[in-house]
Amino acid sequence: MQKPGSEKKKYFVVRERAVPEVLLKVVEAKKLLDSGKVDTVQDAAERTGISRSSFYKYKDDIFPFHEETRGKTITFIIQMDDEPGLLSVVLQTIARFHGNILTIHQSIPINGVATLTLSVDILPGEGDAEAMVETIEQSEGIHYLKILGRE
Repeated sequence: MQKPGSEKKKYFVVRERAVPEVLLKVVEAKKLLDSGKVDTVQDAAERTGISRSSFYKYKDDIFPFHEETRGKTITFIIQMDDEPGLLSVVLQTIARFHGNILTIHQSIPINGVATLTLSVDILPGEGDAEAMVETIEQSEGIHYLKILGRE
């Protein structure tokens, strides 16, 4: 039996379209406060259309993906066409977004599709993991990209 308050934290990576509107508004309110456009939580809550209690309830539990992953390691899996140069495009994209590859494994292609598993360190203050993942996902020859975890 665990001690009260010592429950293990679980994290999820969720696409924006699956996030409840109130959580997106909390992120918006936090941005207003950080930017100095508003002075109080009450002002930020009013501007975004949420209650102060909703802000305080969720403020420590939601962060944009790119903010939360700076200085972190993310692991993801990619299914891609087995074409010369496509792996190079993925690796160049990671480098362009200041990611440092920690591990890489590519399976033997089956039916012309290879599976690539990568662990990437996002350097603090340097990389934009969200843009990196989007760029890879939109590259020609990429069928599937899923984030497996982050730490």
